[in-house]
Amino acid sequence: MRTTPRPALKLVATLLAATLCASPWAQESTTLLKGNKVTEANLLDALTPEPAPVLTRSLKVSRDNSAGVLAAPKKKASASLLITFETNSAELTSNAKQQLDVVAAALKNDRLADYTFNVEGHADPRGNSDANMLLSQQRAESVREYLMAQHGIAADRLKAEGKGDTDLLNKKVVAAPENRRVTIVTNQP
Repeated sequence: MRTTPRPALKLVATLLAATLCASPWAQESTTLLKGNKVTEANLLDALTPEPAPVLTRSLKVSRDNSAGVLAAPKKKASASLLITFETNSAELTSNAKQQLDVVAAALKNDRLADYTFNVEGHADPRGNSDANMLLSQQRAESVREYLMAQHGIAADRLKAEGKGDTDLLNKKVVAAPENRRVTIVTNQP
């Protein structure tokens, strides 16, 4: 019976772990909420980070772990919303404002009181990349301003960030509405 040498096994384990960490499954994902799914309860569930693991003192003994094991990156709590805008505009529609009213209620909830949030604007890749970046930034700022002005969310809890057309949820249909969205991402305290 032929056996694989230990260094080869270590190399395979390291490459497998690195591949998994670089795979789409290990990257950040977001909860897409639209229509009647935009509720305070759903937003609270999507935006509340998982509790930190309980740290204990322990000793782990193994024969040889020099190859190391890479843990999958922890995804940030986030929710993507189909906040709609007029074509080539950062002006919020009445439907978008109604959804943001629900977002504001969730952000004021005690479960999220200690967190800050990134408001990420996204665009689909039609048109010029630089223009899409600017438009996505303006849309993120429009959402941030609405939450602050209409609902009293503190400015230091919200950071607007344009993502342009780089992070598509629907890569098969680039003009899909879910690619023109706003994502709220929870920052750890």
